[in-house]
Amino acid sequence: MNLFDLMIKRRSVRCFKDTKIPDEIINNLVQVANNAPSGGNIQPISIIIIQKVEGRKKLTEFVGGQPWVENAPLSMIFCIDFYRIKKWTLKSDTDFQGENSLSHFLIAYADLMGAAQNVVILAESYGLGSVYVGSIQSKIDDVREYFSIPKYVLPMMVLSIGYPESIPKNIPKLKHNLIAHNEKYKILSDDEIAEAYNNKYGDFDENVDKYLEKAYIEVIEASKQHKTSWIKLVKQMMKKLEIRNHAQFLFKLRYPSKAMVELNKKQIQAFKNAGFNIF
Repeated sequence: MNLFDLMIKRRSVRCFKDTKIPDEIINNLVQVANNAPSGGNIQPISIIIIQKVEGRKKLTEFVGGQPWVENAPLSMIFCIDFYRIKKWTLKSDTDFQGENSLSHFLIAYADLMGAAQNVVILAESYGLGSVYVGSIQSKIDDVREYFSIPKYVLPMMVLSIGYPESIPKNIPKLKHNLIAHNEKYKILSDDEIAEAYNNKYGDFDENVDKYLEKAYIEVIEASKQHKTSWIKLVKQMMKKLEIRNHAQFLFKLRYPSKAMVELNKKQIQAFKNAGFNIF
C-alpha cells in the first residue's frame, strides 16, 4: 500500500487484540515522534509510555472509563514539557518563560500533535491501529500526580495503540475541496454550509442504532467492551434532549456546549497548578 492509500484508509481503532507490540517497534514509534517538526527545533514535548496493566487501568479511569485505553497494549501520554527547557536555560545562564507565553504554548501544542501524528502513520505501516483520546485534559491534576509529572509539564493527549481486532469501515467526512480555500477564504452561504454537512452525515436516521454506528462509533465499541450499555444510555439522552439533527447530537449530547465552556475553569486552574500562567 502506498502512503496516500494508507493515510486515506486510516481509521480510529478502538478494538485491539491482546498482543504485545515488540520493543523494536515501540522504539521506532518514539524515534519518529522525536523527529517530527518543531518550532525552533526546541522540542518541548515528552512521551510517557504506558504498557503495564496497572497504569492502563488508571489511565482509563482518568479518561472517563473508555475501555479501549485499558485494552490497548500500549498508550502514549503526550506532554508539553517546559520543565526540561527551563532547567537547561537556567543552567545556561539565561531565561525561558514559556509557561507565561501563549505563543510558546500554541507552538508546543502544534509540535506535540505533529509528533503524535508521526506515530499514528508509522503505526499504520506496521499493521497497528490507534485512537486519540483527548479527555485526559479534564483530569490534568490527577494525571500529573499519578504519573509523577513535574511542574511545567502538561499531559495533553493520549494515543492508544495496538493490533486491530476490528476496523471501522467508513467515517463521514466533509468533502476535501470544502476545507481547501484557494488564495483567499471563500465564504459559503448558510445553505451551502448546511448542504455540506448534510452531504457529510446524510439524513438524520430515525433508526438510532444505525445512526450511532455511522456517527458515534465510540458508543458501539464501548458497549461491546464494557459492562455498561452505553448505547442504551445514549438513546435515553437523545430522547430526553429531543435530538432531531446532527448538530444537536454533537453539541447538546456528545460535546454539550455549556459543559465544555464550564470546563474552562477547571482546566485553567490545572494549568496554573502546573506553573502555566497563559490564561
